[in-house]
Amino acid sequence: MEIKVLGSGCANCKRLLEHVEKAVEELNLKATITYVTDLVEIAKSGLMRTPGLIIDGKIVSSGKVLSINEIETLFKNSSNG
Repeated sequence: MEIKVLGSGCANCKRLLEHVEKAVEELNLKATITYVTDLVEIAKSGLMRTPGLIIDGKIVSSGKVLSINEIETLFKNSSNG
């Protein structure tokens, strides 16, 4: 699983990254987590609002900090799909 957290480096973006890392750890997932702060790369991704979460190339969240439980649900749905 390839996971990208996109953001400018603000507190909310860092919190989302922490939640993603915790969810991966709790579910014992084999995943690559990348924190993207480059504004050009964020624009290229198609994300309109940060923080953003991309799982396996698909934008699954933008503009909010998801809870650990919400992220775990996204991971489970992503691995099933």
